Amino acid sequence: MDKKLGLTALTALVLSSMLGAGVFSLPQNMAAVAGPAALLIGWAITGFGILLLATAMLLLTRLKPELDGGIFTYAQAGFGDLIGFCSAWGYWLCAVIANVSYLVIVFSAMSFFTDTPQRVVFGDGNTWQAMLAASLLLWAVHGLVLRGVQTAAGINLLATLGKLLPLGLFVLLALAAFNLDRFTLDFSGMTLGKPVWQQVKDTMLITLWVFIGVEGAVVVSARARHKRDVGRATLLAVMAALVVYLLVTLLALGVVPRAELAQLRNPSMAGLMTALVGPWGNLIIVAGLIVSVCGAYLSWTIMAAEVPMIAAKHGAFPRILSRQNARGAPAASLWLTNGSVQLCLILIGVTGADYNTLLTIASEMILLPYLLVGAYLLRLARVEHKPAITLVAAGACAYGLWLLYASGVMHLLLSVVLYAPGLLLFLYARHRNAGVKPLRIWEKGLMVLIGVAAVPALWQLMH
Repeated sequence: MDKKLGLTALTALVLSSMLGAGVFSLPQNMAAVAGPAALLIGWAITGFGILLLATAMLLLTRLKPELDGGIFTYAQAGFGDLIGFCSAWGYWLCAVIANVSYLVIVFSAMSFFTDTPQRVVFGDGNTWQAMLAASLLLWAVHGLVLRGVQTAAGINLLATLGKLLPLGLFVLLALAAFNLDRFTLDFSGMTLGKPVWQQVKDTMLITLWVFIGVEGAVVVSARARHKRDVGRATLLAVMAALVVYLLVTLLALGVVPRAELAQLRNPSMAGLMTALVGPWGNLIIVAGLIVSVCGAYLSWTIMAAEVPMIAAKHGAFPRILSRQNARGAPAASLWLTNGSVQLCLILIGVTGADYNTLLTIASEMILLPYLLVGAYLLRLARVEHKPAITLVAAGACAYGLWLLYASGVMHLLLSVVLYAPGLLLFLYARHRNAGVKPLRIWEKGLMVLIGVAAVPALWQLMH
């Protein structure tokens, strides 16, 4: 029986991993930080940047088809073992936090059915009841993925189709109710008290968040039926997602004024649907969000488990994580990943962190892996003297650097603190794996620099 993934399954995997919880909270998230003018500029930058990144991934799958591990193997092949590990570690942490955020938002949505002003059950998805229910869902999906990636991908395809129905209905209803005067009211976002360019910067981590998952087909490229399908699936999914995000964000501002939209509770699309069609609109969006998030969560569970397994095969993570079960599922890596998700759920129950906090952390951890994709393609293009590819690679690098700048100093400090503990795992893996090449002088210096920088960074974050 063919266990490989075809173009449809790969496209669904990428689209589902992008169209998760974020799209249902996008109207409020964007309205809270930017006016219509800044949103148009922000989406133009993000759309162009993500298309460049997707094209860079497509070109790499063709230039280097032997590199099956995608983001991790590109970084390792281009810049050595340490940078490769940092890419894998950052991506894996992003995936873990993304999975936690999906579990939080799905039970925040469930609170529409269970909570009353007098009785809070699921709240914002961070009560003890929500954490208990999220844990049950976590281990149910764990069991599903252990049955094999092909089985999970087939279910994911159905979930992708299921989530597009409520989104399509919202777009049609919002188009009918769209009011141009409402949309252009405070077009430059003056009531926010920030210049347009600052508003654009403030949208960057949010717009990036909803595109995280663009690399889904690349991460599982070893399981693709045809290598050429990996790049095609990525571009198809990106273009489809970009259209959906543009419509959802811009149409929402023509239905409800920006200031009012910014105050809606997430998932804000539920409040918008209530304004459009009455109380039952809530039910449609919340049901759609639950289907959507479960599909995205399934996609991210597959990708989160795949990266440590691939990294372990290349010696960057401990070898034990490369083990697969009889059905070809990355069993050891899956236990590590979901064990980490469970730990995060416990911490959220203690700290009361919410979806927006998780969004920020996950988005920050993906910045380095994305930048390294463009940087590796740029290196290849310069060696092989390919001007057209050099242009794409330079554009992808510029977008990656812009994201680092736009994320701000505090978020960069957070990423340093989270990268530092990973170095201990890297050193342990190298100690256990005989025959690995010794680290170069600059790699040792970089490890010391990260370790030293983590101390003041942690102090700054705490104060």
